[in-house]
Amino acid sequence: MHYRVFYLFDRSGESVSSASAVEMSARTICEQLLPRLQSEDDYLGIIDAEENILQILYEPDTFCYWVELPLDAAKASYGRHLDLEPLRELILGLPAVFDRGSIPGLEYRPW
Repeated sequence: MHYRVFYLFDRSGESVSSASAVEMSARTICEQLLPRLQSEDDYLGIIDAEENILQILYEPDTFCYWVELPLDAAKASYGRHLDLEPLRELILGLPAVFDRGSIPGLEYRPW
């Protein structure tokens, strides 16, 4: 499955904006982008076929990742914490269109 991605890797200063998102396969995202999430300012956004966004942030204090489906209009998101291996499995199994049902265990969090 292919998606469009945007990201910021603070340490290297490398970034791609959501307006300039680049196409990548789920496998390439796992192999090339996930390992680069290393600081609390790093993020990765994955855009599906209907412009829904799955956002991934690394939390260095807990050595895990916050995965969320942002709801801009509600100023909130549905998200959950995942370790690296379950996150890889999630990305490799993502459907063409993201929804809350595609990620088990999500909780609602206002911003």
